[in-house]
Amino acid sequence: MEGTTPIRYFDRDFRIEAVKILPGQYYAGSGHGAITTVLGSCVATCLWDPLRRIGGMNHFMLPGDGEAVASPVAPSARFGVYAMEVLINEMIRLGADRKRMVAKVFGGGRVLQMKGALDVGAKNSRFVIDFLATEGIPVVAQDLLDVYARKVHFFLETGKVQLKKLHILPNDTVNQREREYQSRLDHSPAGGEVEIFQRSR
Repeated sequence: MEGTTPIRYFDRDFRIEAVKILPGQYYAGSGHGAITTVLGSCVATCLWDPLRRIGGMNHFMLPGDGEAVASPVAPSARFGVYAMEVLINEMIRLGADRKRMVAKVFGGGRVLQMKGALDVGAKNSRFVIDFLATEGIPVVAQDLLDVYARKVHFFLETGKVQLKKLHILPNDTVNQREREYQSRLDHSPAGGEVEIFQRSR
């Protein structure tokens, strides 16, 4: 999503091949592997097709423009919409059926200390819940809002998520990455090329 490749590594704790995604990235796949990320004000959506056992995760932040998100296609939500659409498209490309997809959503903590950032987590959380409801994708688990960061491990084969709550300082890497990401969003043009997924009626 941001033009960089998610980081592949061997997770020594779980003894499994894993992919780490950063703000603005997404990844989808299947098999005996995991996707992991660390969230502050950003939100991650884990989507899973339980029949094909295909899963994916994104990591996104909405622009800090102070606008309320009235609908999943509001201008202020354009980056969240993009993040959701590219993840769903990629899962469909791998063989998942969007009618079977279920979601688990995490993040949106009030941890980002910068101008206009006090409601970023709440805006992100509200957006993702509204988007999934509109698209008919059930949310089967969530851990949103509050004041802490989170580390999330999503296991592709089982659809399970392990979450760890983190207490971070203002100068921690999580905050630094999210400040840099929000700065890029604030100076980026609206939209972006994306093939909108086809909704099943």
